[in-house]
Parts: sequence; structure tokens; C-alpha cells
Amino acid sequence: MSGARTLDTYRLLGQPGLRVSPLSLGTMTFGADWGWGADQDEARTIFDTSLDRGGNFVDTASQDTNGTP
Repeated sequence: MSGARTLDTYRLLGQPGLRVSPLSLGTMTFGADWGWGADQDEARTIFDTSLDRGGNFVDTASQDTNGTP
């Protein structure tokens, strides 16, 4: 396989059939409030790369790194 892999081979999720990328981007390590993790610039780069490759499924939770955006 050559070139960058894409995430745009979407799957249907749930009853309404929401089209989502096959992998979810987990954001638990976005923010360094716990003394480790991706700082804001690095997190933005990771997020943008996921979007550029077709990702549209992001796993977030208000408890991740104390809710740091």
C-alpha cells in the first residue's frame, strides 16, 4: 500500500445510521493537566491530521484531563 491511509471508509453507527470513520480519535491525552499528554499545539496537530485523513469520529469526555479543551 502506498501513500497515506485514509479514514473515509465510513461505517453506519446506530439506528439513525450516522456515517462515521472506522476508527475514533481518543482525546483522553489532550492536555497536560495530569503532568503528561499532548499540549494544545500538539493536540491540534493530531486532530487536524485525523480530519485531513477523513476522520470524523472523536471520543471525548469531560473527565479527560480535567476537561481541558
